[in-house]
Amino acid sequence: MLERLFGLQAHGTSVRTEALAGATTFMTMAYIVLVNPLILSEAGMPVAGVAAATCLAAGFGSILMGLIANYSLALAPGMGLNAYFTFTVVKGMGVPWQTALGCVLISGLVFLVLTLAGVRKLIVEAVPRPLFAAIAAGIGLFIAFIGLKGAGLVVANPATTVALGDLKSPTTLLSLAGLVITGALMARQVRAAVLIGILTVTALAFVLHVAPFKPGPYDLAALSSTAFKADLGGALGLGKGGLSVAILEIVFVFLFVDFFDNLGTLVAVTKRAGLQAPDGTIPRLNRILLADSVATIAGATAGTSTVVSYIESATGVAAGGRTGLTAVVVGVLFLVTLFLAPYVQLIPAAATAPALILVGGMMMAPLAETDWSDPEISIPAFLTLTVIPLTFSIANGLAFGIVSHAALKLLRRGPRRADIALYVLAALFIVRFAWTAAA
Repeated sequence: MLERLFGLQAHGTSVRTEALAGATTFMTMAYIVLVNPLILSEAGMPVAGVAAATCLAAGFGSILMGLIANYSLALAPGMGLNAYFTFTVVKGMGVPWQTALGCVLISGLVFLVLTLAGVRKLIVEAVPRPLFAAIAAGIGLFIAFIGLKGAGLVVANPATTVALGDLKSPTTLLSLAGLVITGALMARQVRAAVLIGILTVTALAFVLHVAPFKPGPYDLAALSSTAFKADLGGALGLGKGGLSVAILEIVFVFLFVDFFDNLGTLVAVTKRAGLQAPDGTIPRLNRILLADSVATIAGATAGTSTVVSYIESATGVAAGGRTGLTAVVVGVLFLVTLFLAPYVQLIPAAATAPALILVGGMMMAPLAETDWSDPEISIPAFLTLTVIPLTFSIANGLAFGIVSHAALKLLRRGPRRADIALYVLAALFIVRFAWTAAA
């Protein structure tokens, strides 16, 4: 049965190899079960409920990817998009988390329609590829900044905007210890370095009485505290005069970042696994995007932010994973982890902050692909890279990058038919800035 489903022999692999690859991928990305709930809890969402939703979304999405697309790609709620959900949409715009979940659900539905209609190619061509790396790295800086703030290493300062925090604080000292422990494990190429680092610092926090250890009873009812809470009516503006520009922007960012985050992951992982066609295209791309969009819909229904493909899937590929069986194994392990979800609320901020900092740092790697000697590429990339973390907004970074790239192209070469889609996208962002300034 497994041979018929995944074509193991044709891909030069075996059940044992695929199972090992799945376990490897799971261990490298299991930190999301701890980190995602703590980020979304800042938006007022119940930690145990989000932890359960994270496990369900990752489990369902990964299994779906393996079965319908036959790729060793694992899915889970995306880092960066969860920060955008919490700090920009809920805390920055004042949108209730239930309405924000409704926006995630709408973005998943729109992505599904675009996938079925084949519109994804037009979207890809509208955005300059040199910005892909800057977007990924900008989100990485955003995540790292949140981690530095949570660790107490960076604090607000009225004179200098930000300053170094109190290095004598127990939370800060624990976070520094976590950076050393996790960094050392990563340097030694330990697969589950991030997860081990989180658990080690958590144990130290309890032993040193820095964080209280008050485990509550295992209550399955707590797991449903975020399920089916997405407010579609609020997201659609029903009873409030219809859709607002702000809501449209939120949906666009969820959709846009999800799409290109997946595209970058697909290119990296399929290239590493030797699964790309001779012309560089990715076979069964439509099925991959279909699995991702359905997983986002399921995740929003369960109660978590946008689900994306994880670059950590490359660790499973390195371990020999070549088929969807790897992704199915990852999914099953996430579903098993569901039964530990209520205890995630015991993890202190000092334990997750180092993970955010280091995961953000790892997202800098794509910048090596940027041609910094060409101003037409480097200026938009730099603006995207810096505006995202400094304005606490992925949308602002995308806007500055795309508008500046379109302007430089227009001024350097004049109007060209091939760039019409880019100009339209840039014009939409300019309208958005104008609307924001007038509001």
